[in-house]
Amino acid sequence: MNALLQRTRHTAIIAGRELRSSFNSPVAYVVIVVFLAIIGYFHSSNLFLLNIASMRMTFEFAPLAFLFIIPAITMRLIAEEMKTGTIELLTTKPLRDAEVVLGKFLAAWALIGLALVPTLIYAATIASLGDVDAGPIIGGYLGLVLMAAVYISLGLFASSLTDNQIIAFILGFLLCFIFFMLDKVLMYLPSFVTGTVEFLGTDFHYQSIARGVVDTRDLIYFASVAGFAIYLTVLSLQRRTW
Repeated sequence: MNALLQRTRHTAIIAGRELRSSFNSPVAYVVIVVFLAIIGYFHSSNLFLLNIASMRMTFEFAPLAFLFIIPAITMRLIAEEMKTGTIELLTTKPLRDAEVVLGKFLAAWALIGLALVPTLIYAATIASLGDVDAGPIIGGYLGLVLMAAVYISLGLFASSLTDNQIIAFILGFLLCFIFFMLDKVLMYLPSFVTGTVEFLGTDFHYQSIARGVVDTRDLIYFASVAGFAIYLTVLSLQRRTW
């Protein structure tokens, strides 16, 4: 029990350090402003131009924004540490690679969560215009949080493969894009693999939750993919000692 508490404390310290580092530089502010500008544009277009009081457009375009925003956040988390050599300083302390990776993952996840908080104003605006179905709105936010977890874990894995932040961004974007597109290329695949490929697509599970239906299979999918990517990141860090 003491060992578990110690590991949890180490992970929390890393997460706090990374989150503070993000706000001590322009990274967090640029990410949040760009994300809110993109989502705000589509929300306003849906509300004022199309005269539709709904957050459907917001939840449809947020995953597309994540494809660019999240790799931009994760590209530096490990690649920069490897380039400057500070990753070695981290590992000389009583820290495990898993604690470092989890701490960085939680910091990036918290940053995305903070970026989503101001968008609650959009939901409040819609609610003030009339009765709304809360299920799809709650499901939409839950789906975005879970999708962000998967993309952050993939971006971290990409960042652990190189000490070049640009390459880490490109790799992270490609990994996220592949998972996003899996359920959209089914027509080009043999029928016997379409079910498996569709299930592996992040957007397939996100759209299911965004409809307000929380299925255990969707939750298991997001947790499994994020967990496996984090595991691969830990292995990638450990390769320096092989």
